[in-house]
Amino acid sequence: MSEGPGTERAGSPPPEPPEAPAPAGVPTAPPVAVPAQATAPPPVRSGRPLTIGQVCKLLVGEFPDISISKIRYLEEQKLLQPRRTSGGYRLFSTDDVDRLRTILHLQRDEFLPLRVIRQELAAGRGQDAPRVAGPGEPDEAEGDHAAHRPGPIALRGGGTALHTLEQLCDDTRASPALVKELRDFGVVQGTTRDGAIVFDDDEREIVRAAVELAHYGVGGRHLRVLRSSADREGALLEQLLGPSLRSRSAERRSEAVEALETLAATTMRLKHLLLVRDLRRLVP
Repeated sequence: MSEGPGTERAGSPPPEPPEAPAPAGVPTAPPVAVPAQATAPPPVRSGRPLTIGQVCKLLVGEFPDISISKIRYLEEQKLLQPRRTSGGYRLFSTDDVDRLRTILHLQRDEFLPLRVIRQELAAGRGQDAPRVAGPGEPDEAEGDHAAHRPGPIALRGGGTALHTLEQLCDDTRASPALVKELRDFGVVQGTTRDGAIVFDDDEREIVRAAVELAHYGVGGRHLRVLRSSADREGALLEQLLGPSLRSRSAERRSEAVEALETLAATTMRLKHLLLVRDLRRLVP
């Protein structure tokens, strides 16, 4: 049963009443166009459930690639559990919308696969995105080194789900031509199963990020630079922990994996900080 952004069904909240026109003789200010990316996320009204279409409208300014099919997919993956009416239509509470916003944030900004996002939510992490202090502002956790230490990146058991090219393009809104370009430049690889190319969860998130960058004219040949950088970083960590990862001792291998996960998070944060430092110099 399909649901659309503008569809009203039994059990759905009543539509908003139209605004009253301005009295005669009172001048009205012309509408001001505001870019979607500059608009703050609209607040969710407490106690008033939203339909799936209303949720899309609410979050599209913050997450332009959101769609009804994407929300349904997240529900199928057991990441969302909106309430259902007697007619089977979804109603999203304030907590549901906040949880969805967190999932989309972790996907887009942290590039986490759904498996890891599920773990983060189950552990109660990631519910509140930390506010980044501006220049000259004191950090809320200043002096608390543990607050600045990044959590480890989960490396075991990742990327197990496989997606066909059609599924990949439908989920990420990538064109087959873009996926081919990414494969040509080694950004994603894919594997052959039963004569078809399939992609795991990690590569799906890489393609999702590439779609965002493509809006700014960034193509596969540009992303090859990032791929080469990631290869060098991976080689460095392998040099540090390779012998332990190949140890005959299961305990030592497990400890090495934990160290690798922590080092991966730390180096990623360091790279982020170095990039931010350099980019600040471009801002007048």
